Amino acid sequence: MDEKEFLTKYDPEKFKRPSIAVDTIIFSIQHDELKVLLVKRGEHPFKGTWAIPGGFVRHDESVDDAAKRELLEETGVSGVYLEQLFTFGDVNRDPRTRVISISYYSILGYDDLSSTKLSASFDVDDVDWFNISDLPELAFDHKIILRYALNRLRNKLEYSTVAFEFLPERFTLTELQQIYEIVYDRKLDKRNFRKKLKQMNIVSETNETKIEGAHRPARLYTLKDPKLFLIKDRGFFVPF
Repeated sequence: MDEKEFLTKYDPEKFKRPSIAVDTIIFSIQHDELKVLLVKRGEHPFKGTWAIPGGFVRHDESVDDAAKRELLEETGVSGVYLEQLFTFGDVNRDPRTRVISISYYSILGYDDLSSTKLSASFDVDDVDWFNISDLPELAFDHKIILRYALNRLRNKLEYSTVAFEFLPERFTLTELQQIYEIVYDRKLDKRNFRKKLKQMNIVSETNETKIEGAHRPARLYTLKDPKLFLIKDRGFFVPF
């Protein structure tokens, strides 16, 4: 029997097939707090409970396309870069049936926040931002997924320029340090932070300034190379 004949005779019902779902964690920083975007489920199971945006993958779409579609349908968010996070496949994670979830995460930065209008639709009753340290009860195993995403975000701060995704194109060094402090949930030494930043040589000083409170105007900076991502070879940012 050759492969063509084998495929012709193959029974796709030979093995039970689990359902495939996608879940997408969206982080942002607002009012000096790390927040995550959640939706309130409008249908059973867990009706009325907050959850990570997501849903089932259709037979005719890729998992990446499914994640983008579900995010748009349930929250109104579109055009963001989604990075695959992890696959969660505990046998009993969904009370309906066997469901394997492929999770994604993304950052809604300063510019995206100002241009994005949230809109709950499809099978959700509401959509809102929640402080990562003050979350409501979450559906399914979404608390575990969210914890995994937060750990990934914190780890990436150590070797990449991901912190800059939260900022506008031009920023002060204080604003940059605050991003690290908010995500890590701890204070950093200002002098050590700036010393390491200078050693890494990844930001450029501009001729512009910004007034911060009652202090003298602060110099604005930009990321020297917008395409730069990995900074491990330039020295870790932490510990400060």
